[in-house]
Amino acid sequence: MGVARADPGAEGSGGTAGGPVLDRDEADRALARLGAEREAVETSLLALQDHAGRRLLEGAGLTGTTAERWRATEADITRLWAYFDAYSAAVTEAREVRARRRWPGREELAALSELLRGASVTVPGTPGGGPGAAVLAERLSLTELVDRMNTLYAESLAVVVAADAVWSALPARIDLLAAEQRRTRSLAGSVGVLPGEHPAGDDLERIGRVLTVLREQVVSDPLSFWVASDGGATPGAGRPDTRRYDREARALEEVRREIEAVLQVRQDAEARLARLRDVLSRADRTLAEARTARGEVLAKIAASEVPAVSGPPSALKEQVAAAADHRRHGRWHRLSPLLEALERRADDELERARASLTAVTAPLAVRAELRGRLDAYRAKVSRLGLAEDPVLAERYDAARRVLWSAPCDLRVAEEAVLRFQRAAAEALAPGAGDDGRGGA
Repeated sequence: MGVARADPGAEGSGGTAGGPVLDRDEADRALARLGAEREAVETSLLALQDHAGRRLLEGAGLTGTTAERWRATEADITRLWAYFDAYSAAVTEAREVRARRRWPGREELAALSELLRGASVTVPGTPGGGPGAAVLAERLSLTELVDRMNTLYAESLAVVVAADAVWSALPARIDLLAAEQRRTRSLAGSVGVLPGEHPAGDDLERIGRVLTVLREQVVSDPLSFWVASDGGATPGAGRPDTRRYDREARALEEVRREIEAVLQVRQDAEARLARLRDVLSRADRTLAEARTARGEVLAKIAASEVPAVSGPPSALKEQVAAAADHRRHGRWHRLSPLLEALERRADDELERARASLTAVTAPLAVRAELRGRLDAYRAKVSRLGLAEDPVLAERYDAARRVLWSAPCDLRVAEEAVLRFQRAAAEALAPGAGDDGRGGA
């Protein structure tokens, strides 16, 4: 309640029953404080009585921790009002004693001193911890009674505030998440993501069941979802425990992203299947070109290792046909992972076909490179007027015969081109004569 202690003896020369008697001014000031304090206590109790959380607790079907604590809190609130009635009665009695005479005598002042400072208030006892320990009634001073009311009020308010905070926060959030779960489940059904057929469908069903149970638990036992803080210094300080809700929200978000991926597959499935067929067709054409090139290499190049060329990927084409069947029948949840795998394998197949073509045609590329080198050196010596040189002409003709023969021996051809290059280099050297060009 936050009310100050009643300590009417603080201004007197004593502070206990049987001590010095209060004078008239001290008694009047103490009564004024007690009146203001009584108003504050009553205001706090009425606010607690009207608190929305208390009204909800009274009408709810409570279980668990909340049911146990609310039973104790209801008893505490009843006791609070009994204490307040006793407190009010004591203040009223003290006012009546003071009103007897304008100038109270010693007898009235002694009675006031006992009422304001002594253990003059009788209140119902609190239950004890065991048989025979219960106290039917207690006598307390006004100061002790205010302390007792402050403690009971803080404990009762903490329960009411915590329950109200949980009810205000969690059920609405759970309802929104449950609505999102139902929308996602409907969307999942439209693309074939169903319980028992797809993990995401199973997850959606599990999330729905968890949210139903979670909401029931939050409504019936809100205090089990409350995390107190502030060391209990402030009544009701803390926050709702949202860990279970947060976990299901994350799970639903993961499922929702997966469903969106499946929906995206439905939208672009035809284009992706067309691209997939195109990639595989290019791979087939490349392999066919490699097989043709291999026959040409074997016919035109001698003493060369030519790798074999594999056939078209029939298993991959069967899976593409299965993907097209999934699309025709709307099995999007099956098409999505299959398309992703097929796209990777098709790209790999095209790269393999290109590598095969490169490996098969490598001897032809070597022959073409040797022919190019030979013609380049022939053009160079011709520009310098050495085309009729007998040594160069003989070596050029020898290299040309080897390179343009079938099958072509690349090792012999390369040696012939090198002999022509060396002869050309010697002929082009400054001051070189016929004797300077060896017969190598």
